[in-house]
Amino acid sequence: MDALDRLRARCLALPETTERLSHGEPVWFVRGKKAFVMFADHHHDDRLAFWCAAPAGAQEALVGSDPERFFRPPYVGHRGWAGVYLDVPEVDWDEVAELVADAYRQVAPRSLIARLP
Repeated sequence: MDALDRLRARCLALPETTERLSHGEPVWFVRGKKAFVMFADHHHDDRLAFWCAAPAGAQEALVGSDPERFFRPPYVGHRGWAGVYLDVPEVDWDEVAELVADAYRQVAPRSLIARLP
């Protein structure tokens, strides 16, 4: 399974999530309206990554803790979104799942968040 398939599985496992292309890349939405994760297949640089909504302060904490794995993405970074590289030697897929769930919690209504484990 490649990085896109693994990321897709984690996103689509969340309640009422849909996927569609936006600017040529897969993006996952809650109820088809609010984006919470965007795949970035070398779209803006030479790196494979995803961008995700993040709680206040999380972007700075992630980038500050490990700038080889995390970054401030273009276009949405000013809104606090975090970028996560997927072309590092070992991707921590448990951590990716947590980041995806946190992103979902940023945009989903309370009724859907309540359905999360």
